[in-house]
Amino acid sequence: MVDGGPSGSAEATGAAAGGAGPAEVPPRRSRAGRNLPAAIAVGVLLGAIILVPLFTVRAAFVGVISVAVALGTWEVIRAVWLTGVRVPPVPLVAGALAMPAVAYVEGTTGLLLTLAATVGAGVAVRAVGPAEGLVRDVGGIAFVAGYVGFPAGFAALLTEPSDGSWRVLAFLATVVASDVGGYTAGVLSGGRHKMAPSVSPGKSWEGFAGSAVGCVLVAGILLAWPLGAHAWQGVLIGLATACTATIGDLGESLLKRDIGIKDMSNLLPGHGGVMDRLDSLLCTAPVAWLLLTAFLD
Repeated sequence: MVDGGPSGSAEATGAAAGGAGPAEVPPRRSRAGRNLPAAIAVGVLLGAIILVPLFTVRAAFVGVISVAVALGTWEVIRAVWLTGVRVPPVPLVAGALAMPAVAYVEGTTGLLLTLAATVGAGVAVRAVGPAEGLVRDVGGIAFVAGYVGFPAGFAALLTEPSDGSWRVLAFLATVVASDVGGYTAGVLSGGRHKMAPSVSPGKSWEGFAGSAVGCVLVAGILLAWPLGAHAWQGVLIGLATACTATIGDLGESLLKRDIGIKDMSNLLPGHGGVMDRLDSLLCTAPVAWLLLTAFLD
């Protein structure tokens, strides 16, 4: 969690220590309270971890997806536990590991069967416990499996065609453009017209407009070359991504606000948890797969 206290407190601490020297300068932080150097360094590292296997060994890229969603699933499980919902971690994490890999090998049928097996295994493990709250906990099991591992399977499905690496890149870059465009437009405009202040006070309609512009530009460029799609297809995918990425971000914000946490974890310095990076991607992956398959196959 990021300390939101004023930097002046560090100076006061230095003075209280007897004036032995100047207070330590805190890391530079963004307007969102993030440690910018750490966030940039982690972002570059994550980019390398994703792009190198994506354009060399696609199976290794799918492995990266599996590990990421397993970590994200563990974060969601820990968050759900705070509400009193008892979901068994082992079958859910195992299912999250399996779903992208099975989707890569067996396609949509394998993905759906693995989702069903994950939920079934989770329910079987939970049924051994107390009967109290069983129906509630079964709902929690289905939510965790369907929220993280299942949509990640569609990112793995994007890699199947011969141009799959470029499809994944277009998907990832367009979601990033949504984030960058939204942040830039929100800062420049002041974000005066709030989208959902009770859920995410930083979200504004000005930011959403910036997201849409960024998504349309990036999707239009990457779908025209090297994927050879029509301009209107890039515009449609860009607009769809702006919507799904925003919904994914707001959905996770609502979940965290209901639970009473700021970030899913502190695993990624400057970013929060793995799910704080995956939220928009997971919500967008099924739509991106559906549209790219319809337009390019």
